Amino acid sequence: MEPITGDDGLVRCPWAGGPGPMREYHDHEWGHPVHGEAAHLERLVLEGFQAGLSWSTILTKRGRFREVFADFDADTVAAFTDDDVERLMGDPGIVRNRAKIEAARRNAAATVALREDGGLETLLHSFAPPTPPAPATTEELGTTSAESVAMSKALKKRGFSFVGPTTMYALMEAIGIFDPHLVGCHARGTGS
Repeated sequence: MEPITGDDGLVRCPWAGGPGPMREYHDHEWGHPVHGEAAHLERLVLEGFQAGLSWSTILTKRGRFREVFADFDADTVAAFTDDDVERLMGDPGIVRNRAKIEAARRNAAATVALREDGGLETLLHSFAPPTPPAPATTEELGTTSAESVAMSKALKKRGFSFVGPTTMYALMEAIGIFDPHLVGCHARGTGS
């Protein structure tokens, strides 16, 4: 599919054509660079929680995720106890998946450890593709790349989990490592 024109007259990627939270996310966040450790950890954790689910589910629950994960402060989340995991397993405001909750705790600890080597933000952005994709249709969209595979391997070596190549490709799109918008979408080029 090519970009579509929404009811507001703006041309967008097809998944964001209708009004609502997905359109807001598409227009104002997706593909825009984020800054700081907490912002990068949040996106990495939420992409992990999204695995097997729709992004709209995660987006709807994002406010509660931010509350219960202390705005993704790595030190705080890394210090979560087994009791905290049990508390989160009982919270209907988030995705209650034990493996993903425990991965968030592990990923926070791995983020803290990365500070000695430049930090999470530096590591993630080191995998920017030399030639960013420029898809004109949804059929040309990627789901993995050599860079997302390499990022996945590097993160796993450092103790991260729920960081497979497809999830890392989605992370790269989400945090603006490259512009994921289709050519012709009004948001293409606005995130840099």
